[in-house]
Amino acid sequence: MEATFHARHAGLGGAYAPPSDKSITHRALLFAAVSDGTSEIRRPLATGDCLSTRACLDLLGVRIAEAPDGTLTVRGAGLRGLAEPAGVLDAGNSGTTMRLLAGMLAGLPLLATLTGDASLVGRPMSRVVEPLRAMGARIEARAGGTLAPLVFLPGSGSLRPLAWELEVASAQVKSALILAALRGEGPSLIGGRIGSRDHTERMLGAGLGLGVRVEAGRLRVEPARAVPAFQVTVPGDASSAAFYVAGALVSGRELAVSGCGLNPTRLAFLDVVRRMGARVELSQEGSSLGEPWGSVRVSPGSLRAAAVGPDEVPGLIDEVPLIAVLGLFAEGVTEVRGADELRHKESDRLAAVVRMAASLGGSIEPLDGGFRVEGPQRLAGGTVDPRGDHRIAMAAAIAAAGTEGVVRVADVDCARVSYPDFARDYRSLGGSVA
Repeated sequence: MEATFHARHAGLGGAYAPPSDKSITHRALLFAAVSDGTSEIRRPLATGDCLSTRACLDLLGVRIAEAPDGTLTVRGAGLRGLAEPAGVLDAGNSGTTMRLLAGMLAGLPLLATLTGDASLVGRPMSRVVEPLRAMGARIEARAGGTLAPLVFLPGSGSLRPLAWELEVASAQVKSALILAALRGEGPSLIGGRIGSRDHTERMLGAGLGLGVRVEAGRLRVEPARAVPAFQVTVPGDASSAAFYVAGALVSGRELAVSGCGLNPTRLAFLDVVRRMGARVELSQEGSSLGEPWGSVRVSPGSLRAAAVGPDEVPGLIDEVPLIAVLGLFAEGVTEVRGADELRHKESDRLAAVVRMAASLGGSIEPLDGGFRVEGPQRLAGGTVDPRGDHRIAMAAAIAAAGTEGVVRVADVDCARVSYPDFARDYRSLGGSVA
């Protein structure tokens, strides 16, 4: 379905609560599935990718009950108790589902096939297959182990300890290896580029008391006898909130965000917008299973360009398209480098932001692993085809806050993967959606 977005006159701003965090919902479901006991997940994100995780767990014999308020009760199967599925496990569009489940399934005494949609089966999987094979897991995959579907052959339930250097800063890969290492026959050490989102480390380590910690720049994972059952309240998604932070800054309006996750590894985008002239205030109000949450208040200033380097990209990997949008309206040259990983998301997002700008009458210069955009630019509006990528669809809608005409987004329903009520919130904050 195509939708038309307009926000030039009123702008986007006000008071706002983001949807529940997608990354934390995935992990809460998966950790509860292998726990000993019954866990409770309050305020889970119930859409798109997270429903793919639930469907896979159902085939693996995990019983999940949903209360009228959306709270999920999950009866865990234990670290080695997942059942052999009668059908193919379909991760849909979700890279998190596929990669984290790979870590959970590796070496278990069962046969399972894990696949996904046309986008997901084209994304690189050797980064998880190779280290899991090094632990003794028997995994077959297309293209020499580089592409899904992934086929997991029966093992003993345990795996060899892992010593591995991550070449890509990927929270999905890191989490997959942590989950596999919990069934290791000894401690595992994961080094290299471990500085990505740390939800898995926080929830399993600080939240559940398992032996997952950083020592001397490496992640050490001790084998676990069991994962304890737990209760967790999922905070608002900082990456979803970032869209309206960007919209408010383009509009020159203030935005007050409540109930938002404040995990430090998810807040690099706020550091960038500070450099671009915004005033940002954070207030922690609580935590759940090691995850802090609270409020964020963003006040606009004169938008100015900023440079984002490779060391920052892992902390704002989902927000890079929004930096492109802000760069279109900021004074000076905004540049992003070291974002090669964006070529392997739901789409090639580096190419996508270049196409998006051109569709609206603007210009973004592609770079090797990034882009350069000189602003401010005068955008007339137009039609953007996100090619099934939810973050590109929403970024285009946010760009409408600064365009003279309307922005039409083809296949806007793809935004439901992470943000089912994006259009409702767009309207509530002052925009128009038709």
